[in-house]
Amino acid sequence: MRTEEVVWASAVFIVLYLSWRAVQPLVAPIFFGLILAYVFYPLQSRLEGKLGKRGSALLISLLLIAVGGALTVKFLLISVQVLSSLYTNIVSIFDWLLTLPLPSDVLNFLQNFRGQFIPHIANYLSRGAFSLPWYLLQLLVFFFTFYYSLVYGEEIPDQIKALLPESKRKLGEEILSSVDKTLSALLRAWLLLNIAKSFLMTLGFIIFSVSDLYTAFLAGFLTFAFSFVPLFEGWMIWLAAAIYFGVKGMYGHAIGIAIYGFALVSPLPDYTVRPMMVAKDAELDQTLVFIGMLGGTWAMGLKGLIIGPIVLNLLLVLLKEWKKITESSHRPSPSPQGPSPRPPV
Repeated sequence: MRTEEVVWASAVFIVLYLSWRAVQPLVAPIFFGLILAYVFYPLQSRLEGKLGKRGSALLISLLLIAVGGALTVKFLLISVQVLSSLYTNIVSIFDWLLTLPLPSDVLNFLQNFRGQFIPHIANYLSRGAFSLPWYLLQLLVFFFTFYYSLVYGEEIPDQIKALLPESKRKLGEEILSSVDKTLSALLRAWLLLNIAKSFLMTLGFIIFSVSDLYTAFLAGFLTFAFSFVPLFEGWMIWLAAAIYFGVKGMYGHAIGIAIYGFALVSPLPDYTVRPMMVAKDAELDQTLVFIGMLGGTWAMGLKGLIIGPIVLNLLLVLLKEWKKITESSHRPSPSPQGPSPRPPV
């Protein structure tokens, strides 16, 4: 019997390992497909009465792909222009630094650094241009994940609960409720904060006269769009504006837009205002949310921004359950009531 258990455990481990290796390259589109299905499920619930589950899910999926595809194409066209301008500005900055009366050692260092840094950026941009087939494959995986999550969205929690043993059913429901509350708070805070940051970036471009009104609105849109890129957020927009002012010799404007962007756009609000909003909505400790966001983003990229706080919140739920178990095991058994009977004479 012992040998049979070892064989079955080994087989299960091998299957789980191979399954993870097969799914690992596609974790990001699967994860965001599930997250967006969670966001759009209320709309699915309203439409399925008229169109059915599959019809409403297909309609929402096609609309999302159409709108997202149009925004992605526009975003890519804008990104190409921005990255091209950023590359030109970086080259101009190095050319300007090499004209300064600096010590020869510093000039040699800058020359060597430029010779290594500039080709590295060019290679990075060229690799991104040839990654289109991989992006299309991820889009396909995202579409099917999103669609089937909407179709079976009502059954997924029931299936999870059915897998739980009867003795842990209450704990499982508490965990699912905790995940739902934390995820709702994260998505709400993320959306509201990114809208506010895009508005503030547009306002900053207007206040500091970085460009015309159209480009200011474009900077706000890019700030919102870049919030979906790991560790980018909106800092690269105000950094590009600061570099533009620096090349023009307008150092006061460069420092002003840098301080404005750092304090009001990114990264300071991401790790101060956002944890406060999430902690308030999810009824969690602000420090716990901050650690979960920072550590999760560092370890898993954009996915970790959502996964980190959820995992730490689940850890708290499990610790509370463990505390209940240990307290009940150490609680003394109640003493018998009433006087003990006398032995017969």
